[in-house]
Amino acid sequence: MSETSPKLRAELEGIPTYKPGKPAAADGPAAYKLSSNENPYPPLPGVMETVAEAVRSFNRYPDMACTGLVDELAERFGVPASHLATGTGSVGVAQQLVQSTAGAGDEVIYAWRSFEAYPIITQISGAASVRVPLTAGEVHDLDAMAAAVTERTRLIFVCNPNNPTGTVVRRAELERFLDRVPGDVLVVLDEAYREFIRDPEVPDGVEIYRDRPNVCVLRTFSKAYGLAGLRVGFAIAHEPVAAALRKTAVPFGVSQIAQEAAIASLRAEDELLGRVGSLVCERTRVVEGLRAQGWTVPETQANFVWLRLGERTAAFAEVCEKAGVVIRPFPGEGVRVTVGESEANDIFLKAAEGFRREL
Repeated sequence: MSETSPKLRAELEGIPTYKPGKPAAADGPAAYKLSSNENPYPPLPGVMETVAEAVRSFNRYPDMACTGLVDELAERFGVPASHLATGTGSVGVAQQLVQSTAGAGDEVIYAWRSFEAYPIITQISGAASVRVPLTAGEVHDLDAMAAAVTERTRLIFVCNPNNPTGTVVRRAELERFLDRVPGDVLVVLDEAYREFIRDPEVPDGVEIYRDRPNVCVLRTFSKAYGLAGLRVGFAIAHEPVAAALRKTAVPFGVSQIAQEAAIASLRAEDELLGRVGSLVCERTRVVEGLRAQGWTVPETQANFVWLRLGERTAAFAEVCEKAGVVIRPFPGEGVRVTVGESEANDIFLKAAEGFRREL
């Protein structure tokens, strides 16, 4: 047998592995999972029935163009169908965006810390990451990001609200930033948590994109819509970018079950808004509870909260798990805690209070 191995791309060396949220232990004390920003509620009314019907035909390939879903999205957002592209969650579409714009010798700019998939998909493409530190308030430093643009810059991610800090970029500062970015650099507004925003000064990326050909908006059905396990997301962008995304998409990547579930979820939007409203109320309760305990909590417009704990991060996560909730630690930096069921939030707040008393 030959001792040589197939040659693989050098860019793959040292790529960090994406770390999913730790699940709640089936036989342990952690009964609630607050580590993945999932919607704690079951699928919206009508979705289960739609999925059950779609299951009958999964011996067939799905509609590769996602025609029904694209038409529904085009009507919902008032955009041409040719400006839409779908993928396996917004992270799948994000990878398609990097593949479409950046390769060896190019640069991708994003804030840090931000969504942990950005460095992975950038390195896979062979491009170089340019990480711009968040401000002291855990917000995107858009002036520094604009200053980081060079002739090698091909794409900029703006995660709004930012994962994992929950902080937002508001309209005036975003418009000012976009005015500084060259027209041949694609700016991606990653709005996976858009439905949870209540700050009127945070713009809807779809309105921003309409007059700016170099702006692309990412959305997902994984968070507010509660379809995380079905993997369906989409981008809204002007035709050249959307066409490139369709070219780089994995053929038949979005299952027919996911497509039908997404359409049914869009049609149940009234129920969706009620559920999101309940989670926003719980978010307020969690933030106020933490601040009353003495924690510094950045203003969040997402379905999670962020605590910067530094070297105490692992110890805090362990305390929470022993209390009954699994959260998402970023070693040496802090923890992200999803807003879940009220019972789970109660357990988390109690664990946080106990940890705080012992400091």
